[in-house]
Amino acid sequence: MKGYTKPLILILLVLIADQAIKTWVKTTMFYGQEHKILGNWFILHFTENNGMAFGMEFGGEFGKLALSLFRIVAVAGIGYGLHYLIRHKYHRGLILNVALIFSGALGNIIDSVFYGKIYGYATLLHGRVVDMFYFPIIQGTFPAWVPIWGGEDFIFFRPVFNLADAAISVGVILILIFQKKYFKEDQKDEISINNEVVED
Repeated sequence: MKGYTKPLILILLVLIADQAIKTWVKTTMFYGQEHKILGNWFILHFTENNGMAFGMEFGGEFGKLALSLFRIVAVAGIGYGLHYLIRHKYHRGLILNVALIFSGALGNIIDSVFYGKIYGYATLLHGRVVDMFYFPIIQGTFPAWVPIWGGEDFIFFRPVFNLADAAISVGVILILIFQKKYFKEDQKDEISINNEVVED
């Protein structure tokens, strides 16, 4: 179990927090209800989506089923990748970030697979993902001279998301930022192995 403890703890913490927040929102708020946490900048807004992260959709019942099945396969792949990284002693930061991505993907799969059945509105694999975090930090109107969107209202940041989405995003962003650091040791190992082969 050496090397697995911290990633597993992180996965469990994210999963428990994600599902606790979703359950609270689902059972105490009505669809579309809002609670202002920090003025108009941070709002709890109860919504659900049939599709991907940040409310993106993948159309129809067949699309929903295909997306749920794809999520399961993807999470299995990420889980295997995480196991591989731990076994081969990759950089601890990379392992923890992949654990974040895994926990977020798994958190949304729970919604997709079980929530329809648990809350009585759909069959297995046809549940909707619960979202609640809304950060409309900047609101205004595009100037008339802006092509295409001139005169239209805009909101930044518009998508409503959940803790699982945030975990996935943070994990991916940190890997992109620190990729040189995460993979530097592996490049050194590869160079040394190649040098040994040349010397032989």
